[in-house]
Amino acid sequence: MPWNSEGGNGGPWRPGGPSPWGQKPSQQPPPEFEEFLKRAQDKLKQWMPGAPGMGGRGLIAVILAAVIIWLLSGFYTVGPNEVGLNMIFGRYTGKTGPGLNYNLPFPIGSVEKLAVTDRNTVNIGFALRDTRIPGGQTQVDVPEESLILTGDENIADVKFVVIWQIDPARPEDYAFNVANQRETVKAVAESAMREVIGRRQILPILTTERPAIEKDVHELMQGVLNWYKAGVLILQVQLQSVDPPEQVIGAFKDVIAAQQDQNRMINEAQAYANKVVPEARGKAAAVVQEAEGYKLQTVAEATGQTARFNQVYDQYKKAPEVTRQRLYLETMERVLGGTDKIILDQSAGQGQGVVPYLPLGALTPRAAEGANK
Repeated sequence: MPWNSEGGNGGPWRPGGPSPWGQKPSQQPPPEFEEFLKRAQDKLKQWMPGAPGMGGRGLIAVILAAVIIWLLSGFYTVGPNEVGLNMIFGRYTGKTGPGLNYNLPFPIGSVEKLAVTDRNTVNIGFALRDTRIPGGQTQVDVPEESLILTGDENIADVKFVVIWQIDPARPEDYAFNVANQRETVKAVAESAMREVIGRRQILPILTTERPAIEKDVHELMQGVLNWYKAGVLILQVQLQSVDPPEQVIGAFKDVIAAQQDQNRMINEAQAYANKVVPEARGKAAAVVQEAEGYKLQTVAEATGQTARFNQVYDQYKKAPEVTRQRLYLETMERVLGGTDKIILDQSAGQGQGVVPYLPLGALTPRAAEGANK
């Protein structure tokens, strides 16, 4: 579309021409940046080897700049969970901690960074496979790793996990002494477990000795890896499952259930014994105390009767006839005190004052009561 200015000149607007609003564009000075670039290019051409009078000095400057840039590329950063291993011509020269560090750059020097605080896991006897569900995993048995011969010639299906990390004190051993470190840890773990299981019988393995097995395998693995100078620190050995082979698992479960029942019955019997024994001991103590009291009572009574007899005997020695008569009367009093008595006075002579027939049975109350019954 043509523009019409106030002066009547038609046609499109062009730079430097009249403004489409009828005003002339403002006159601005050329930018200084273009002049700066032009001057920089001229100076660089003077320092180039091909420039007249500047051949050797320009080449040296370029080489020095390249050397400086190369030396500056030797700075590197080590993360908070890492250790840096410095090497010169492939030979280990030292390790560096977290932060900014320096080593001669490639190809003279190189740096290998190791994550010494990361925990690594090795599964023996099983493997984890990803499923179609996002983030899901399923366990797959690996029989050639899990089936182990026991000391009593049985077979145990052992699945376990080893948790390990790079030894922060000797990361150079991990980097340079052992190849395929993860496979080495797995092989050592499998070998140690087979040795520990091979010294035990099947039933303790399945029931009570799992903590001892984990401890022995841990110590054995660490000893072997230290002997290898592998720079590996074993953190934990975890038994996932210890089962008999699938063909006889039912019989072994019955045996384990019987052992558990046996232990339960032993515990119940022990609890009953803990309840009954104190009660029996208390009753026995009560009987002993009662017998002791009876003993003291009997001894005291016997002692009293002895003292009384001695006193009577002393009096008897002083007046024997009177004492005998008194003892006779006291004895007859005790014997005849609770019985019915009929007293006949025969002092008048035989048959005198005595009725020939006397119904004595009717006179006694007890005889009358017996007849009525």
